[in-house]
Amino acid sequence: MGPGEAVIAFIVIGMPIGVIGFLFKRWFDLKEKKLEVEAMGAIEKAAQYAASNAELEARVRVLEKIVTDGGMETAAQIEALRDLPPAPIKHSDKALTESKQ
Repeated sequence: MGPGEAVIAFIVIGMPIGVIGFLFKRWFDLKEKKLEVEAMGAIEKAAQYAASNAELEARVRVLEKIVTDGGMETAAQIEALRDLPPAPIKHSDKALTESKQ
């Protein structure tokens, strides 16, 4: 095998292998960037869910406090007020004359 044949073999075999290797590296780099972007999106969503979860936990704490700190008494008082007949509305003559003007 002479020097000319070695150059031709390099061109026929070596160059395509180098180009294919370069293209695969670029493709893998692109895939890696896509994964990083997706991971950042997932991190942001997780942070939003955590904030939402913390807000819901705070609401539950408030509800638990209402129930355990006499909330049942308050509810009973509200129900007792509902059972009362409505109070008659008293109008004074002065209020009626002012509203007509």
